Amino acid sequence: MSAAPILTVNDLNIEFHDHLIPETVVYNFNLVLHPGEIVGIVGESGSGKSMCALAIAGLLRRHDMKKSGEIIFDGHDLLNCSRDILRKYQGNDLSIVFQEPMTALNPVKRIGWQIEEPLRIHTKLSRAARYEKAILMLKDVELLNPTRIYRQYPHELSGGMRQRVMIAMAMICEPRILIADEITTALDVIIQLQVIELLQRMNRERKTAILFISHDLSLVRKLCERVIVLQGGNTVESGLTEMVFNNPEADYTKRLIAAIPSVTHAN
Repeated sequence: MSAAPILTVNDLNIEFHDHLIPETVVYNFNLVLHPGEIVGIVGESGSGKSMCALAIAGLLRRHDMKKSGEIIFDGHDLLNCSRDILRKYQGNDLSIVFQEPMTALNPVKRIGWQIEEPLRIHTKLSRAARYEKAILMLKDVELLNPTRIYRQYPHELSGGMRQRVMIAMAMICEPRILIADEITTALDVIIQLQVIELLQRMNRERKTAILFISHDLSLVRKLCERVIVLQGGNTVESGLTEMVFNNPEADYTKRLIAAIPSVTHAN
């Protein structure tokens, strides 16, 4: 790719110190993400993929763990920078969407209030301007009757609707990078595909780079240009998605691909 990377992760190591014996969960993880690119990180539960996502988003705890390496974004090392610098980017240039929106959304705040929160933190828009932008964002994630949803609470929406709200909240400040951490896991197959199509459209129209964390290889193949395969905190394979799927080199990758249900290939 000709464009300079928007994000570079070099030799990221994460070690927990909250038990009697320290436990390393990520070993020498490397990533180069270019503007507008979609990269997948795949692996089974406990592979370290979500820990990598949390580190990039600046959401790792600062105690009970040892971190080394660097995460370079906009000239700053997000792994070792100050809280003030992190806050400047979080939810603004760098956003994350989690697996279960009911735990990420505040149950006692209306949807509109929550969608506008990044705007209150990172902009000086008036209340009317925030409202207008929130309504447009709800429309953009293809939610019907956005003015009604704006006034509703999370428990009044379906799981797929709540996930779209989370994407709207993450995208409202037009971030350069969106991290999607297992965001389709709790959804049924039809809604999963709708969310994937929504991410593809956001990427195409807004040129947002996306880091897609998942254990679902069929979705990764549909969405991502490149893929990184993790096992036990180690990178066992990486490359162009179709090359990895068609000619996997690591035994672990071969087993993952072999385990994909054949129905996913039906047309």
